[in-house]
Amino acid sequence: MRTLQSLLREIMQLTTNIENNFPELYNKLNENPITIPSEKHPKIDQEVLQDYLESLKKLLREELEEQGMS
Repeated sequence: MRTLQSLLREIMQLTTNIENNFPELYNKLNENPITIPSEKHPKIDQEVLQDYLESLKKLLREELEEQGMS
């Protein structure tokens, strides 16, 4: 499994890419259910970050398909 630091770096890079190149999608990130914890103090570990990263990739992939760019 990847390190926490590498996952955070990739999440940051992907989020920055979305923010700069897909502002309409960036606005939807707050609506992404995986970003809304149901617990007061959720545990954030590699598995959670990997799931979040995959959800970001999926959102971007779907946006590109919708725009006919993939």
